[in-house]
Amino acid sequence: MSIIKKQEILLPREDLDKEKWAVIACDQFTSEKDYWDALEDFVKDEPSTLHLTFPEIYLGSDNKSQIEKINANMHAYLSSGLLDSLGECMILVNRSTSLHPKRLGIMLNVDLEGYDFTPLAPAMIRATEGTIIERIPPRVEIRKDAPIEFPHIMLLYDDREAHIADTLYENREKLQKVYDFDLNMNGGHITGYKIDNPDDIIAQFDSLLTDEYTQKTFNSDVKMLFAVGDGNHSLATAKEHWNRLKSTLSEEERENHPARFALVEAVNIHDCGIEFEPIYRVVKNAPEEFVNRLKNLKIDGEINSQLIITKDGETPFNLPSNSPLAIKMVQDLIDEYVKKGEMTVDYVHGLDSLRNICKADNTLGITLPTIDKRELFEFVIKYGVLPRKSFSIGEAREKRYYLEGHKIR
Repeated sequence: MSIIKKQEILLPREDLDKEKWAVIACDQFTSEKDYWDALEDFVKDEPSTLHLTFPEIYLGSDNKSQIEKINANMHAYLSSGLLDSLGECMILVNRSTSLHPKRLGIMLNVDLEGYDFTPLAPAMIRATEGTIIERIPPRVEIRKDAPIEFPHIMLLYDDREAHIADTLYENREKLQKVYDFDLNMNGGHITGYKIDNPDDIIAQFDSLLTDEYTQKTFNSDVKMLFAVGDGNHSLATAKEHWNRLKSTLSEEERENHPARFALVEAVNIHDCGIEFEPIYRVVKNAPEEFVNRLKNLKIDGEINSQLIITKDGETPFNLPSNSPLAIKMVQDLIDEYVKKGEMTVDYVHGLDSLRNICKADNTLGITLPTIDKRELFEFVIKYGVLPRKSFSIGEAREKRYYLEGHKIR
């Protein structure tokens, strides 16, 4: 039985301003309030997923009132007819940005019973990095009473021969175009085509699980269809919500309950629009001892030069040439001082953003190397998750925007 399931997909009503409707993932620009201020000024009170999600820059100790407002907005959007159903389908997505003229994806629903974020768990859908358990509870609070989800989850699949999305795109004139517009805040352009009969697509995905393909591609008999490329904590939240909910349901109710399925964008890891970018670290109030230890990490073998950035300038320091090991060494050192309460850490996409943030007092930026995407699936199959926040798919403005919806109640 496939872990891909035909489910209903919702879109904003045709007459709504989609440029205001779609907004970037909530976990972006968490150190740049100016971005969110400008977005709020642009959207104002117009129908928008900005009013249906919780940007992490605003997360605080008491989020109850904002969560209640988000859920109320969801119910209001549903009851007032702001959302149209496309029925049980998939959507072929083409995203273009200033950095990549084309990135193809397929919006589809996956069975959360086939996902596990535990390292080396024998699951069809696996996390690629460590899951920060503390980040899940506030998201579950939003989801537990929510009637719909608007995901920014991106799952990667390793399709070196079948070219599922490319073949669909070559024949896109046979598909109904369901959206075509510019994304706000310099997010590029997005076009979507409805796939009315997904059965053939599901069969093509399942062909990537044959013994012959996995042995040839990953030198392994382990079956793994998807690796989480983005939205790891959102998918973990959906799983946790489902685990809590299913204990209250009968066996028959569990089979097709909408909360059992998560709407995601599946993207071929070899797509020309997929580039792995490093995720940099920003630490506040770093003691001198931390900086000295960072500059003098013990390295055996080849080195990779990176930068320590402050308002006073940039200083090179050395890390191992093995990217996962290099990221782990830095993250372990940061975690040690954060646990002591001596400093805080944030994660930033893009060197320009990092340099801008590091103009502030008591702020130190750390650059890190890039993971080779060709090795991702084999690494996850053999060794489990990468170090936390090891890579990002593209720059911050290339992240998925909330656009398509799926009922979970």
